[in-house]
Amino acid sequence: MTDEPLADAWEKQAEQWRRWTRTPGLDRHFRRYNWPSFLELVPPPGRATLDLGCGEGRAGVVLARLGHRLTGVDLAPSMARLARETGAYADVVHADAAALPFDGGSFDIVLAFVSLQDMDDAAGAVRESARVLEPGGRLVLAVVHPFASADPAGDGTRRRPYFDVQRTVDVVERCGVEVAFHQIHRPLHGWFAMLRDAGYLVEDLREPRPAPSDDDWAEDKRARPLFLHMRCVKRE
Repeated sequence: MTDEPLADAWEKQAEQWRRWTRTPGLDRHFRRYNWPSFLELVPPPGRATLDLGCGEGRAGVVLARLGHRLTGVDLAPSMARLARETGAYADVVHADAAALPFDGGSFDIVLAFVSLQDMDDAAGAVRESARVLEPGGRLVLAVVHPFASADPAGDGTRRRPYFDVQRTVDVVERCGVEVAFHQIHRPLHGWFAMLRDAGYLVEDLREPRPAPSDDDWAEDKRARPLFLHMRCVKRE
């Protein structure tokens, strides 16, 4: 397994990721159930919202339409550039989420939409998110469900030790676009401990599930969790 920094691995395939997220029909997970479920946990627009690991900016585009005043941050420079080009953000900063260039209490909402598992120092990013949040502020996060990252094929053919923190790579090809998902798998208790140790209380937790459908793709996703969503409050 490579020891290449995760941000570098994602930087190398920024163009493929742009095509994946901006081609109708490709990013079915986002549009059909992951993002709609996540959005239910996001508080109404407040003073300032930080998009932590903003990627190419797909979350920001939707949130800006809802009235959020957004700052994005990403360690992959091409991802930060793509997010900046959407026009959804007041600013997009090329920086490490584990060393944020913002004063304490700068934001009342921090979002980490399917980004923490793509960071080498997710614990540092969670601690930094708490530092830049005002007391009582919310962190809303989505990660790949540990059940899914331990068994990405869903049939046991690539089963990994669930309890071991480990670097993973899963290559997915769809409609001629191939993306290698470079991530770090953690068990559920590992994610919870990370939040607890940063001073958060988990106030809601969800495992999104598609609505019943005749679509075989949706029915497969109803059988096992693929994503994990949590809303956390910074203790006063």
